[in-house]
Amino acid sequence: MKQTDFITAEQVKISLANTPQVTFEVTEKCNLTCEYCGYGELYCDYDIRENKDMDVDVAIKLLDYLVALWNSPLSQSVNNNVYISFYGGEPLINFSFIEAVTSYVKTIKDNKRKITYSMTTNAILLDKYMDFLIQNDFELLISLDGDKYGNSYRINKSGKNSFDDIIKNINRLKERYPDYFINHVNFNSVLHNRNSVSKTYDFIHSRYNKKPSIHSLNDMGIREDMKEKFMQMYQNTEESLMDSENYSELENQMFLSSPTYSSATIFLMQNSEFKYENYNELLFGKLEKESLYPSGTCMPFGKKVFVTVNGKILPCERTAHQFALGSVDKTGVNLDFEEIAAKYNAYFEKINPLCQKCHTARMCIQCIFNLPDITQSKCGCHGFMNKEMFGNFKNSQLSFFARHPEAYNKIMQEVIYR
Repeated sequence: MKQTDFITAEQVKISLANTPQVTFEVTEKCNLTCEYCGYGELYCDYDIRENKDMDVDVAIKLLDYLVALWNSPLSQSVNNNVYISFYGGEPLINFSFIEAVTSYVKTIKDNKRKITYSMTTNAILLDKYMDFLIQNDFELLISLDGDKYGNSYRINKSGKNSFDDIIKNINRLKERYPDYFINHVNFNSVLHNRNSVSKTYDFIHSRYNKKPSIHSLNDMGIREDMKEKFMQMYQNTEESLMDSENYSELENQMFLSSPTYSSATIFLMQNSEFKYENYNELLFGKLEKESLYPSGTCMPFGKKVFVTVNGKILPCERTAHQFALGSVDKTGVNLDFEEIAAKYNAYFEKINPLCQKCHTARMCIQCIFNLPDITQSKCGCHGFMNKEMFGNFKNSQLSFFARHPEAYNKIMQEVIYR
């Protein structure tokens, strides 16, 4: 293997054969026009939206391709659970696709894997299709930005706040299927200038006894002429958390949903001598820094396979569409593992000199596809830390554990060793 071959085609193929999640972009259509939508006017790193639906035959071609890999010697998965996920647009607009795919999956003969269905939804059509979702044990992630004002960027085609319609359907689901709601429903919230971590968390937790995942607006792929508008809407999750009056209490309640606990967990996972990725590490010791590939980028398909309406195959839904790794259509799947490995290796080689100097390289979570200049001759990284910067970061993590002496055991027992 040449020095610049950080990953090989065989590793990519094995990764695909053991991918834990397959996500279909069911449709480009949506019944909302959220003002911060990742496919809206703020962004420019996606294919032109033409209100297309995904073709069932295309999805089946990909599933057949994956089943062949699942039944091959390349399949080494220990967990053996695969999520079939539906994404949009609003996926329930193309319900016939979801129904057809779930029906087809039930015909797949693969005793090695358990299939779990999941969906991200805005809940506008939830009342119409909830019976089907319950019958098929769907894991639901409902998008809700808190109270009515906090949700006011999530508007319908008439420009009206969607809050009342969403809450009505969530309440109906909770009342009709209380056990399902407890075990299979979670919430995702976008942080912006009309809500806060505290208000969003308090609203959803007090109303539904759920801990929402709260994320800042995506800051990649912003159009030049929209940067000012974006910055007016943007709010940082950690700063918003720290501005809360009940900061410490809220931080403990949110646990991994809080940016501080999340950062501390990553710090422990990468620096604790008592955490091992696998049995080989336990028996033979941990890998040296030099043997890891640069950045925190996932192995292609290591976490999921994402397929767009247009049949582009991407490593995840957060990856800009120009970085497609292959495609699928009615004729079959087009994936060149040598080409994929070469593409990643070229990017890794470009960023590697900077990674070699970075003092947080072992705990990096920076994806190469989120670097704005990865396709240019020189590449920078906003996650880079020199010795002084890393010292400050390390001190901030140690200060967190000093403020929360119970956090170490909680993270080690409930996260790392679970």
